[in-house]
Amino acid sequence: MITRPDEQRRTTEAALGLADGVHVLVVEAPYYRHITDRLLEGACGVLAAHRCTFEKITVPGALEIPQAVAEAAAQGLLGAGERFAGVIALGCVIRGETAHYDIVVNNANHWLMETCVLNRVPLGNAILTVDTEAQALARASAADGGKGGDAARACLRLIAVALELGKPVKTD
Repeated sequence: MITRPDEQRRTTEAALGLADGVHVLVVEAPYYRHITDRLLEGACGVLAAHRCTFEKITVPGALEIPQAVAEAAAQGLLGAGERFAGVIALGCVIRGETAHYDIVVNNANHWLMETCVLNRVPLGNAILTVDTEAQALARASAADGGKGGDAARACLRLIAVALELGKPVKTD
């Protein structure tokens, strides 16, 4: 039997077992607002489908996303029984003519992952790293919520994994 990609996505999502009814933190870097608006729309669609709520904070750029997450972790807002069960990072870095792209991409992703791993924070990462604006728009606007939706699904799955392993998570 041949299945369409959207049918495969639904099957995979159902098989994964995503968390329902949790509260998450969305950290958005709207340097390219027209792109991050689409990422946010995709993430919101998935969160709504799973009866999840969120609070959004905005930072200037991708390099500031891990700093905001680290601050939330330092304040005890992330993790088991805390205010936020997980984090969704939304942003976009488009390659330019200098090495600045590599510095931003590498550091934003490294420090975001390190902060979340060390603090055991479920993370869905939709910091797009692309060569062109067209690539960013295609990834942000794809079916099933694009990369914003994918990041929300990743976050909700990691929260579900924590629950499966016995970690208490606050739900609404």
